[in-house]
Amino acid sequence: MATHLLETLRGFPPELATFLAAMLPILELRGAIPWAVLKLQMPLWKAYLVAVVGNLVPIVPLLLVFQPVSAWLHRFPLWQRFYRWLERRTRARGEVVERYEALGLMLFVAIPLPVTGAWTGAFAALLFGIRFRRALVAILGGVLIAGAIVSALVALGWLGGLIVGAVLIGGALKSLYNRI
Repeated sequence: MATHLLETLRGFPPELATFLAAMLPILELRGAIPWAVLKLQMPLWKAYLVAVVGNLVPIVPLLLVFQPVSAWLHRFPLWQRFYRWLERRTRARGEVVERYEALGLMLFVAIPLPVTGAWTGAFAALLFGIRFRRALVAILGGVLIAGAIVSALVALGWLGGLIVGAVLIGGALKSLYNRI
């Protein structure tokens, strides 16, 4: 699905395509930066800036309207199932947010792994009761850090890929070990 979305965006100017890709909850800047640099041949510094801005655009509306919209959508069983799934995943991965609040939220968003980005961070802020301004600053800091980490890994090329692969495999093994 993400590949199809990216292929659709290739018809746009590179900056707009990167901006839109970074706005998507599936990709965020974790997918937008490598794609912009490796596929669209965008300079790394420009990909970083465009992706950071694109990743932050949906956050203010999410922080402001998610709760009332979610309350309205709770009338539908499909939304209730999705919401429960999202809440379980966020709580399972959000221990650091619950414990350290805004600082934990920044760290949660900063870790460039699946389901730890700005979108999930906005949901975690609401779930754990972090006030709007503190949540927004924490998510901004996390996005800046995540963008720097992803950019460094892209700049490292194959070595960056090996590092990411090792971290993902290590995280999967740790998760599997914790379930046993």
